[in-house]
Amino acid sequence: MRILIVEDDSGTGNYLKKGLSEAGYNVEWVRNGTDGLFQALEYQYDAIVLDVMLPGLDGWQIMEVLRKKSDVPVLFLTARDDVQDRIHGLELGAEDYLVKPFSFTELVLRLRTLLRRGTVREPDCYTLADLHVDVLRRKVVRQGSTIVLTNKEFMLLHLLVRREGEVLSRTLIASQVWDMNFDSDTNVVDVAIKRLRAKIDRPFDIKLIHTVRGSGYVCEVRP
Repeated sequence: MRILIVEDDSGTGNYLKKGLSEAGYNVEWVRNGTDGLFQALEYQYDAIVLDVMLPGLDGWQIMEVLRKKSDVPVLFLTARDDVQDRIHGLELGAEDYLVKPFSFTELVLRLRTLLRRGTVREPDCYTLADLHVDVLRRKVVRQGSTIVLTNKEFMLLHLLVRREGEVLSRTLIASQVWDMNFDSDTNVVDVAIKRLRAKIDRPFDIKLIHTVRGSGYVCEVRP
C-alpha cells in the first residue's frame, strides 16, 4: 500500500514516515502543497495524509483540484480543530479529518478503514423513517423538530444508523464511541442508550432503537 504524506513540519513528517513505514506501508513524504498536488496527480497512491496549512498550495486548494481528477482517499491531518474547518474539509471530498495532536494508533486505524473502504464514501446524511441525521453538520431532525444531542450521543446515533439493521454488541459500541474495552460491570452503554432513546424515540410513535436481549442493540424500523 502506497501512502503520500503532504506535511511541512519536519518533526511530524519524519514521525509519520518512520511510523507508517514500520507499519508496513510504502511511504512518500513531500513538504509543500505544490509538490503534494503534483505527486498526487502524477503517481498512484492508495491514500493521502494531507495537512491544511502548507507553503505553496494549501490543503483546501489541493482537495479542490484533486477531487476533479482522482478518487484517492484523503485524510486531513491538521491543527485546525474548528468544526467549520472539519465540515469544509469533508465537503471538499476528504474521507476523514484528524486533529493534531493525534494518536498514531488512531491514525493507523483510520487509514486502514479508508484503505478497506477504498473510494466508497460514507453518505453525508442518513434517513430512517422520519429521522434525518446530517453527519457533516452534526444535525438531527425528527418530524421537523431539531433534536439537540451531546457529542457522545451523536456518535452513538451515527454508529447505530450507519449500521442500520445490524445487532451491535455493547463491546463494539463501547470501542467505537468511547474507545474503551467494555467492562461487564460498567453500564455506560446502557445508560447512553437510555438517554438517546429519551430524545430520539420516546416523544414519537415509531421506535427506532431496539434491545436484542443477550446481544446488544439494533436501529431499524419494525412492523
